[in-house]
Amino acid sequence: MLIVDDDALIGAGLLQQILETADDIEVLAACDGVQAIKEIARCRPDVVLLDVRMPEVDGPAVLSSLGEQDSPPAVAMLTAFSDEEDVARALGMGAAGFLLKDTAPEDFAHAVRLLASGNGVFSPLIGRSVIDGYLGSHERRDACQRASAEDPRWVSLTLREREALTLLSTGLSNPEISRKLLLSTATVKEHVSSIIMKLGVANRVQAAVLAHTLYPRAASPDFSC
Repeated sequence: MLIVDDDALIGAGLLQQILETADDIEVLAACDGVQAIKEIARCRPDVVLLDVRMPEVDGPAVLSSLGEQDSPPAVAMLTAFSDEEDVARALGMGAAGFLLKDTAPEDFAHAVRLLASGNGVFSPLIGRSVIDGYLGSHERRDACQRASAEDPRWVSLTLREREALTLLSTGLSNPEISRKLLLSTATVKEHVSSIIMKLGVANRVQAAVLAHTLYPRAASPDFSC
C-alpha cells in the first residue's frame, strides 16, 4: 500500500510506522501528488491512502489520473476535517473511502484491509454526512425524486443481486453478505461486480449510495470503519 501526504509526520512518519507493525501490510510513502502518480505507476499498490489537500497536484487530481489504469488501486482520502464538498468530489471520482487523520491508530490497519478486500471505509463523522454531500454536489436529489422501483438499473438486477445490494448498502463486507445469503464469498464477489457494472458506478461505495438514493426502501447504508 502507499501513503501519500505532504505532512512528514503523517505521510512518512507516524502513520507509516503504525501500519508497518502489521505483518500483512507492506508500506510505501510519497510526499506529494507528483511523486504519488509515479509511485503508483511503478509499484501498482493495492491500496492508497491519499491526502486531499497538497500543493501543485492535490489528492483529487491524483485520484482522477488513476482512471486511466486498467486495475486502479482502492483509494481512501485522508483529511484533517470533514468537508462534504471534498467527500462528494472524491466519491464522484471513484474513491472507496474517506478517513480523518485523527482516526485511532488501530483503525488504520483495519481500514487498509477492508479496502484491499474491496470494501469502502468512512470515518464515523464523515459517514453521517457523506450521503447528503454526495447528493448535493452531484444533483442527485432530483434524480431521487424521479426514481422508482421501475428504474431500469434496478430492474436489470437479479433477485440475488438486489439482496446483495441491500446488504452491501448496510455496510456489510463480502464474507458477511455470504453468510447472510448462504452463498460462497466468491459468488458474492461475482454478484457485487455485476451490480457495479449494471448500475454504471465505479465501486461498491457508489453502488451503496445509489441504492440508498434511488431505492430508499431497499437500502439504508451506514458508512463507518
